[in-house]
Amino acid sequence: MSTRNGGAPNGGAAVVETLAAHGVDTVFGIPGTHNLELYRHLAPCGIRAVTPRHEQGAGYAAEGYARVGGRPGVVLTTSGPGLTNAMTAAAAAYAESQPVLVLSPGVPTGAEGADLGLLHETKDASGAMGRLVRWSRRVASPEEAADAVTEAFAAFRGTRPRPVHLEIPLDVLEQPWGGSPWVGAVTPVPAPDAADVRRAATLLAGARRPLVIAGGGAVDAAAEVRGLAEALRAPVATTVNGKGVLDESHPLAVGAAVRLRALQKAAADSDALLVVGSELGDADLWEGRIGAEAVIRCDIDRGQLHKNCRADVALLGDAAATLRALLAALPERVQAPVDVDGLREACRAEARAGAGGYERINAAVRAGLPADAVLAGDSSQVTYLGSVHFFDVPAPRRFCYTPGYATLGYGLPAAIGASLARPGHPAAVLLGDGAFLFSVQELATAVDLRLPLPIVVVDNGGYREIRDQQEARGIPPVGVDLPVPDLTALAGAFGALGVRTTDPGALTALVADALSADRPTLIHLNNRE
Repeated sequence: MSTRNGGAPNGGAAVVETLAAHGVDTVFGIPGTHNLELYRHLAPCGIRAVTPRHEQGAGYAAEGYARVGGRPGVVLTTSGPGLTNAMTAAAAAYAESQPVLVLSPGVPTGAEGADLGLLHETKDASGAMGRLVRWSRRVASPEEAADAVTEAFAAFRGTRPRPVHLEIPLDVLEQPWGGSPWVGAVTPVPAPDAADVRRAATLLAGARRPLVIAGGGAVDAAAEVRGLAEALRAPVATTVNGKGVLDESHPLAVGAAVRLRALQKAAADSDALLVVGSELGDADLWEGRIGAEAVIRCDIDRGQLHKNCRADVALLGDAAATLRALLAALPERVQAPVDVDGLREACRAEARAGAGGYERINAAVRAGLPADAVLAGDSSQVTYLGSVHFFDVPAPRRFCYTPGYATLGYGLPAAIGASLARPGHPAAVLLGDGAFLFSVQELATAVDLRLPLPIVVVDNGGYREIRDQQEARGIPPVGVDLPVPDLTALAGAFGALGVRTTDPGALTALVADALSADRPTLIHLNNRE
């Protein structure tokens, strides 16, 4: 679409028309004095502007949109504080390998670092963002701005997806633009060496105790993971970001269990471990380690192939294509199947030992939602001790949580982004009161959008996890026991529905009812009474 019936196109049009050419139909951000030339062109290009109440919420919504929809999320901020407000969300997207494009205006050309006292002046906005994202670029012309947007989308499609930032100086936003938007070629994806594929296939086919670990890099290779696992009769465990790559009700599925010692022991006992699309970082392993008699790793990022666990066979390439090649190279195999049921039950028992009442809460919420619903969690115990293990999903891209960056305030805005990425499909939020109050203002955004969003807030009276850590270290509780406001009244003040219960079992009906409402419903579970 063109913006040119509204006057001479400018640098703002160069950016927005190029976004539209790449299929962008939704952006998240807050209009400000300096980004108005971007906002001018959104509606003529058919792009919807969603206005969260804080730029950090815009960033989390864009991340949730990308995580669930598989399409890049776009954030528009104004200069200075608008951009710095979004930095935490950008850093989270980097840690979680999500494709997010952050666009911001910058000081006029020639004013870089001049300390002139300009409105929203920042010493070096691009430099600051460059320390947090894949790349951050300040452009010098409308043509360069359009090219940078195209380059960002090319990188999202052909490499490990990570956020990028584009700074457009104020004068460049207003400069005339005589170009046209263009879509670049997809970045060529490396293919693994054929001999390495054959070697890996031989190892897997001859293994008596094969095991597959699928990470976030495997979310678009679900069919291939399943096909290979069924051919090998091998159990499949996932990292948190890989949750659902294999339907968690599948007979070979162990669940998001990589952090559990039972799974790590099974890996150590394995004679052929295949790791697909994971860095096997501390957020995945919880101070554990992964190793095996023979390790095969597949990743699109060369730097991941030996990280935290050296590979005996390293396969550089796209997960889906590489797994198809592995399956085609498998010789006939006749081996006794692994005891998947025993491994699954050992992992469940270990998770259950640390879950407290969170298993029951998750079971109740799960029962109130359709199988294909999205659940957004937060850095809350009910998420990482509960939902990770006890909220089963049938497919990838159905669970929003940031295990690596472990940010607070993510769940509600991420669910908003997820709802817009899959319109008409249910989503829900399940988190603690501490996390919810980090982004409570986004309740107003959900109300604006009339989202039938169940928001289940588990009342821990503040920061329960940190309180537990203080007690474990012999530190008297400090700054963690906090009063919780009347959340039902708060919901009503925002224009949402609000209900309160002390019974986890009541959540099933309350969540189901919330899905048919014409606005979000805050469900306050006072778990302390």
